[in-house]
Amino acid sequence: MISTAIRLARVGSRSELSAAVLMTLGYPCILIAALLPDIWFFAAATAVTYVADWYLHQRGSYLINRLGKVRAGLPIRFLLRQLMIILLLARLDLAEEPLFYAAVACFLLFYGLQAPHGALTTLIRLRRSLPIVTRNVDLHAVRIPDAPPRALLHRSSEKMLHLDLPAVVGVLIAAGTGEDLAGYIGAGVTLLLAVGYNALLIPYLRRSRRAPSAPAVLKALDTWLGEYQPTVVLYFSGSNESAYQGNMWLDTMAAVEGRPLIVMRERNLVAQLADTSVPVVCVPAGTHLMNLDLSTVRVCLYPANVGKNIHMLRVPTMKHVFIGHGDSDKLASVNPYSKVYDEVWTAGRAGRDRYALADVGIRDEDIVEVGRPQLAPIQSWTGTTRNPIPTVLYAPTWEGWDDNPGNTSLLLAGENIVRRLLKADSPVRVIYKPHPFTGIRSAKAKAVNARIKAMVAKAAQDRAADPRWVKEASAAGAAQSAAKAELARIEARLAELAKPGRAGGDESEESRVALADPARQAEIATLRAEWNDAYWRSFGWWEHRTVTGSQPKLYDCFNQSDAMVSDISSVVSDFIASGKPYAVTDSAELGADEFKRQNTAVRAAVILSNSAAEIDELLRAVADPAADTLAEARHELKSYLLGPDEPTSMEQFNAAVLALAAKAEARNAGVAQRVGEQAPAPLPDPESASSGAGDGEAEIVAEAEAAVDPDVPTTPEADAEIGAGPSPIR
Repeated sequence: MISTAIRLARVGSRSELSAAVLMTLGYPCILIAALLPDIWFFAAATAVTYVADWYLHQRGSYLINRLGKVRAGLPIRFLLRQLMIILLLARLDLAEEPLFYAAVACFLLFYGLQAPHGALTTLIRLRRSLPIVTRNVDLHAVRIPDAPPRALLHRSSEKMLHLDLPAVVGVLIAAGTGEDLAGYIGAGVTLLLAVGYNALLIPYLRRSRRAPSAPAVLKALDTWLGEYQPTVVLYFSGSNESAYQGNMWLDTMAAVEGRPLIVMRERNLVAQLADTSVPVVCVPAGTHLMNLDLSTVRVCLYPANVGKNIHMLRVPTMKHVFIGHGDSDKLASVNPYSKVYDEVWTAGRAGRDRYALADVGIRDEDIVEVGRPQLAPIQSWTGTTRNPIPTVLYAPTWEGWDDNPGNTSLLLAGENIVRRLLKADSPVRVIYKPHPFTGIRSAKAKAVNARIKAMVAKAAQDRAADPRWVKEASAAGAAQSAAKAELARIEARLAELAKPGRAGGDESEESRVALADPARQAEIATLRAEWNDAYWRSFGWWEHRTVTGSQPKLYDCFNQSDAMVSDISSVVSDFIASGKPYAVTDSAELGADEFKRQNTAVRAAVILSNSAAEIDELLRAVADPAADTLAEARHELKSYLLGPDEPTSMEQFNAAVLALAAKAEARNAGVAQRVGEQAPAPLPDPESASSGAGDGEAEIVAEAEAAVDPDVPTTPEADAEIGAGPSPIR
C-alpha cells in the first residue's frame, strides 16, 4: 500500500511521502483556518507547509517538478499563503485597520521585488556562462573572474521567496496579540531583506565580473588545441544516466599512445565524469564544435551510438571508430548504425562473428579485435571462495526500450533468483547490484527493483539476529568500526580534492582552475583504492548487501564475488575474464540449447529458467571444484570473447590506434596530393595573351586539362570530400 503510494506520488521514500501528504493537506487547512477564523490553527498549518515544502526541495523530490507543471509551483504556493493571510485578517474584522493595509502593501511590494531578483540572477548566470566547459585545459589566455558566492545564486528563487517569513510571522503575532508594531517590524524586515538581496546581486553585473565573450573563449581554446595538438579523441554524448559509458574508458584514454582528448556534448555530464588527467572539453553547441581546430586529431573513438555523433563524423581528416561501452550478445552490439564508422573495434573473435551473423553491412575487414583494456582490474579466480561462505553477485541489466522479455531477468525471474539464493541450503552472501538505468522506462521494473532491495535488507536484518552471525559480528566489530572510521577519513579527503578551485565556484571558474596536478591525481588514485578496501571491510563477509551508485564499481563487486547471476549484457562478457562460475537467465524461455545458440556468452554458463530452480547447480560449482563441469568451457570462451591474454589488451588497443592513425595520415596526404594535381595552370600575362596568336591560348587550355586526373570523380560529393582535405576544421 505504502509502496504503491510512493510510486504514484513520484517520491523516493516514506519520509518524502509524509512530507508530500502534509504539504498537500496543509493548504486546505490554511484556508479552513482563515475562514473560521482560527489564528493559531492557521499558524500551525502554515508552519507545516513551510517545513514540508523545504524538506521536499532539500531532497530534490520529483513531486516538486510535477507541481510546477500543473501551475502549482513554488511562487504560486507562497503567494497562496500570503493571500490566505489577507483573508484571515479580513475574517478577523481587521480589514479597516492599518495592519491590514500594511500587510497588503508589504506582500505587493515583496512580489514586485521578485521580478528584478529573477532578472538579476538570470542575467548573472547567462553572463557567467562559457560556451564550453573544460577540465585539464589551460585557459590562461582569457580572464575568467571568480564566481559570485554560492549562497547568492544556489536555489536563489527559493531563498528569495522565504524572505516573506518575517512578514508572515510578524503579521500573525500582531493579529493574535493586537500589537500592530510586530506586524510593521516583520513587514519592514521582509522588504529590507528583499531589497538587500537585490543590492548584493547588482555588482556582479559589472563588466569585470562577467565571463569572457564566446569568441574570446573559443579562440583561447583553439590556441590551446594548437599547442597541445591532440591526436586521439574520445567523443562522448548521452543522457543523464549514461556517464558510466564514458567513465569506463577514462583509464584507457590515460594510457593510450599519443595525445588524448575527451570531447563531450552535455554540460550536466561533466560533473559526473570521474577524475582523470586527460584534457576534457565539453562543447554543447554543434556550431562551436564544428569550428574547433581539431586538424591534428587522427583517430576519434565513440563509446555510444547517439545522434550528436554526426557533428564529429562529418570530419574527414580523422578516422572514426566505434568502441562501444560493453561487449555482449545484445542487439545493440550489432547496430546497423555502425556502418558510419571507418572501423569497429571488438574485444575478441566473438564480436567479429556477431556482425557476420547479423549481416548489417559491417565489412569483416573493418573489424579490429583489440581486447578489453578496462578488464585489467578484474582478478582471476583461484578455485576457492574468498570467505568461509560463497558470495554470489546478482547484477541484472535494465529493462531496455521495448518490452522484449529477454531484455532482463529482473521482471520475471529477479525475485525468484534472490529468494532461492537467500534460502539456499548452505549459507550464501548475496550482493545485489542493479543496472543504473533500472526503472527509467518501466514502472514495473522499478517496483521489482524496490522489492528485491527490500528482500536483501530484510535478509540482512534476519542474519544479523541469528546467533551464529551475532558471534561473527562481535568478533569483527572492532575491525569494522576501524574500517568505517577509515572510510570517513578517506571520503573527507576525497571531498577536499574533488574541487581544486575555491569552494562555491561555478562551472566557469572550475574550467579556469581545473588543471591536471600529477600529485593530486596520484593521491586520488591511492585514496580510491584505500576506500574500496575499507568499504568491504566495513561490514561482515556474511552480510547481504545492495550496491548502487558509482562506488564501489562493478569490477570491485566481481572481485568480491565467487559467482554471478546476470543477463545477456556486457556484464557477463566482462565477468568471464575472472574465470569464475556464472549463470544467465533465459527470461524469454527459448530453451537452453537455443539460448546458447543465439548467445555466445552463455555457452559456459549455468542456464536458469524464470523459476531459478537451477541455481543449486551454480552453488555446487562454487563450493566444489570437482562439481564445476564448465571450468574448461569458461577458459575457452574467455579467449573467444575477450581475445588472447598476450599481448595485453592495452598493447592491442594502442597498436590499433597507431595503425588507424597511419591510415588517416595516408588518406590526408593522398587528398592533398590530388588537390595539388588539380590546381589550374597560372593564367598568362594579359599583354602577352592579347599579343599572342590563338595557338598560345590553345596550348594553355591543353596544359590545364592535362593537369586534371581523369580517375578522380567530379561529382559535387567528391569535390566536397577533396575540398575538406587535411586542413583545420573551421
